[in-house]
Amino acid sequence: MSIESARRVRRSPEAARENILQSAERLLLERGPQGLKLVEVAQGAGVSHATVLHHFGSIDGVQTALAEAMIRQLVARVLEAERPDDPEAQLEGVGQVLFDAFESAGGARLAAWLELTGETRRLTLVREAVAEVISGPMAQKGVDPERATNLILVAVSLAMGVGLIGRSLAELVGRPPETTREAALAFLKTGLAAAIKT
Repeated sequence: MSIESARRVRRSPEAARENILQSAERLLLERGPQGLKLVEVAQGAGVSHATVLHHFGSIDGVQTALAEAMIRQLVARVLEAERPDDPEAQLEGVGQVLFDAFESAGGARLAAWLELTGETRRLTLVREAVAEVISGPMAQKGVDPERATNLILVAVSLAMGVGLIGRSLAELVGRPPETTREAALAFLKTGLAAAIKT
């Protein structure tokens, strides 16, 4: 089958939307948010720009759907992380997932893009994921929900920062690139230990 005839293959509406979102994600990772232009997303998906408009209404609709899909993937990875009973081990596991996610090119760019566009305010599934983590073994070990929430906020903020500038910053001060991640995880463990003691 030629590329041209492959592009003409009819897809279900769900498959067409997914194809368009995959094109948008590739552009986001390769070029950053400025690469998310309607014509380029359509070209990457092998469809007309009218097809993109049909499924998403506008490039803003594509951006919103892409942000939601990428956050959903991140939340799923965090919730699927191993959940040992020990809160410190749980924080280690969730922390590793967060840091892995934000150290990838996609995670780091997603974090910056969501903050710059204000899309984070519309993603209520993050709140649900935070509530699930807090009500798990952290609650069973007596960690106050307020402190647990603060720890999660710090963990995500540190993971985003490490993903965006951690490696470069470590190298600028003459340290190995992994130093920032190790220091951030050590900081989180200290915060969790303090939360459990009080």
